[in-house]
This record gives sequence, C-alpha cells and structure tokens, in this order.
Amino acid sequence: MTTAAYTSHLPANAGWFARAEAWLDHKGKGAWIAAMVLGFIFFWPVGLALLAYMIWSKRMFSKSCRTASRHHEGRKAAWAAMKPSGNSAFDAYKADTLRRLEAEQEAFEQFLERLREAKDKSEFDQFMDDRERRAKAEADESENA
Repeated sequence: MTTAAYTSHLPANAGWFARAEAWLDHKGKGAWIAAMVLGFIFFWPVGLALLAYMIWSKRMFSKSCRTASRHHEGRKAAWAAMKPSGNSAFDAYKADTLRRLEAEQEAFEQFLERLREAKDKSEFDQFMDDRERRAKAEADESENA
C-alpha cells in the first residue's frame, strides 16, 4: 500500500513524527504496542515516551486507531459534501443529483422488499405443497395398511 493511503490527510510538509503516527494509526493498535515494546527493549525512555503518548492521546484505551481515524475522515468528507461550493450552478446540480440518488435508493429498497416478499411467499408455498404431499402419502399409506 502506498503512503498516500494513510498520509492523505497530512499537509505536504508534515514531519517524520506525523508520518510515523499516521503509519502506526493505519496499522492499528497492535503496531502501537509493538513500537512501544521495541522502544522498551532498545532504549527504555523511548518505550516510556510512547506509552505516555498512547495514554495521553487515548490510543491505548480506544477500540481501534484505524476505526477512529476512518470515522473522522468519513465525517469530514460528509461535511465537505454538504457545504456550498460558492458556484450556484454546481450547487443546484449537486442538490438535484442528490435528490435523484435518494429517489433511486428508495426505489431500489422498495424493489428489494418486494423481492424478499416474493421469495418468502414462494418458500412458504413450497412448504405448504410439501406438507400436503406428505399428508396425502401418509393417508395413502394408512389406507393400504
């Protein structure tokens, strides 16, 4: 994976610390813990500094570093999509496109619901037919015996 995948939110002149932090966040909590352990092994003040940083930045007790950063990026992208661009023609086009997409999504969800109902009905009809056949077979069997 390229560095652009996890450093896209950083400024172009970000230092080595910011790039390292973004890389560790991308790899997850395990990478942070491994870096801390290696820091303790090679030079204990580095491990201690990493532990302090992880506690201070709440990386130690959060669910996952990746989840938090992805959630933040998604929220930022959603907010950016809703902001007006300043170009009224583009904003009108964007609003029209969003309305159209919402209508298509609603129509698709209704289609899926009808599809589920049809599948449920066909499965129920098949169950009832099988049940009727079994009942007839049992009745024939009891008459012949």
